Amino acid sequence: MTGTAAILLVALLCPNALARHHSHATEDAPGHFDYYLLSLSWSPSYCLVHPADRDQCQGQGFGFVLHGLWPQFDAGGYPQQCQSHEGLDRQAQALGGRLYPSPSLMAHEWQRHGRCSGLGAADYFRTADRALALLRIPALFEAPRSDQHLSPQQILAAWRAANPALPPHSLMLACRGGELSEVRLCLSRDLQPRPCGQGVADGCPARPVLIPAAR
Repeated sequence: MTGTAAILLVALLCPNALARHHSHATEDAPGHFDYYLLSLSWSPSYCLVHPADRDQCQGQGFGFVLHGLWPQFDAGGYPQQCQSHEGLDRQAQALGGRLYPSPSLMAHEWQRHGRCSGLGAADYFRTADRALALLRIPALFEAPRSDQHLSPQQILAAWRAANPALPPHSLMLACRGGELSEVRLCLSRDLQPRPCGQGVADGCPARPVLIPAAR
């Protein structure tokens, strides 16, 4: 059987096979997404698990830091590892270096998520910078020197009080092992706060969670 005949036979027997392949390729195409998810990581929680990370931990004293700006799909899921020939030139590295707590995180985020934005690296980091400027971090979380235990409702209430214009269902929490891990904000492609799509939900238990002190 020739290659052409085999393809035609697959299409006849399983008409969705080629469609699924085409859909996957389209979903992984740079610029094909519906909205952004801005993720801020609570650095002290990260440092409890990664104490050897000298750039972010070991006395740096960080509180919330940029984890990433991630393209998302309204129906759930997200593109990743999109193909792009653009790397991180000096300009992009200089911009990203002012946003992320470590060069390794900056490079990882560009490789996995930034390329899917359809933007060049420098413009992607500029977009992340503008997204960061939209959120005001509550005074409660400005690098506290002692551990705190707060319920997810208390944490969200503090963020909403500091950012009263945020629409409902646009701000989410993530926890790991009973500790606050991240605060996430959903944004339109033009960086307007908006409700999150499917698959983005609060990931913290109902009980109070640990917010480790800055280190």
